[in-house]
Amino acid sequence: MNVFTKEEFQPDYTNILKVVHNERPDYLPLYEHHIDTPFMEKFYDKKIMPVSECKTAREFEEYYSIITNFWAGNGYDAFDYEAAICDIFPGHGAIFGGEGPIQSREDFEKYPWAEIPEIFKKTYIPHLDAIRKVMPQGMKAFGGCGYGIFEASEDLVGYESLCMMIYDDEDLTRDLFLRIGNLYEELWTWMLQNYSDLFVFNRMGDDMGHKTSTMLSPDFIKEHVSPQHKRIVDLVHKFGKKHVLHSCGNIFSVMDNFIDYVGIDGKHSNEDVIAPFETWIEKYGSKIGLFGGIDLNHLVLQKPDDLFNYVYEQGKKFRSMTKGYGIGSGNSIPVYIPVDGYKAMIEAVKAIRKDENK
Repeated sequence: MNVFTKEEFQPDYTNILKVVHNERPDYLPLYEHHIDTPFMEKFYDKKIMPVSECKTAREFEEYYSIITNFWAGNGYDAFDYEAAICDIFPGHGAIFGGEGPIQSREDFEKYPWAEIPEIFKKTYIPHLDAIRKVMPQGMKAFGGCGYGIFEASEDLVGYESLCMMIYDDEDLTRDLFLRIGNLYEELWTWMLQNYSDLFVFNRMGDDMGHKTSTMLSPDFIKEHVSPQHKRIVDLVHKFGKKHVLHSCGNIFSVMDNFIDYVGIDGKHSNEDVIAPFETWIEKYGSKIGLFGGIDLNHLVLQKPDDLFNYVYEQGKKFRSMTKGYGIGSGNSIPVYIPVDGYKAMIEAVKAIRKDENK
């Protein structure tokens, strides 16, 4: 069973929208970058037909009805949906390791860039149409087009090969990021023109860091990655939406650039081993909305009663420290998260809301 009943909670996307306006929401919003379907299966103790196996409109609608009702039933005003760009790239896979399909100028020139928009539309229209039909009243999605600019370069080239390309061929590197930016602007334009009504705000996930630094030099990111992000953020703003950056890792060296130049309205992803969440609030809470705050280690390792107390205390503290805040894990809810731990987090948020409503 879900933690919230329909009598206790009805989604209200305008509540979580206040976070990215850096305003105090009426009640503490819940947020996750993603909740894996296998985790939902574990939560419900039943199988869910994989979305990859859906063929008919009815099957897509049944799948997204389960997904959206899971989020609504556990106290979320909105849920995540991203139409994953890299997943439909011809030659997809180097983001997980190895070399991608572009290793030279010749590879770059012959890559089927022009085919990608139609593949993208054909792949994701059934998903988006189903979401529009079954999304619970008061709920919207956050997301849009999945994967980020740097991640696309990883998938097309491979991380190690990309590092060599940056050193060996500046012109090809520049052209690669510009071409990715062109593609992303085309796909995002189509998404916003046809499905902007589905989204409470938009989001790009682009994991640019690890525990100690960015994966490419801050100067390179500012010169080649940030300008392509800015194109998308400007487009999102033109359509009257707010934009959130999800990026794992230590990206403090480029955060001011993403706030002041790129123009992001919110940020998600944090690990206590990099910095306590208070650091994010102290540095950026006056400028943008912030999501997360509960490190995955706590969700995995703490006993449910201890985790309830921890989330309750942290949630109240973070909510008092800054206006635009939504609570959740520092990353996402994968299948290995204990169900009792996840429920303890949701119960703690439920308790905070109840206390504030007295």
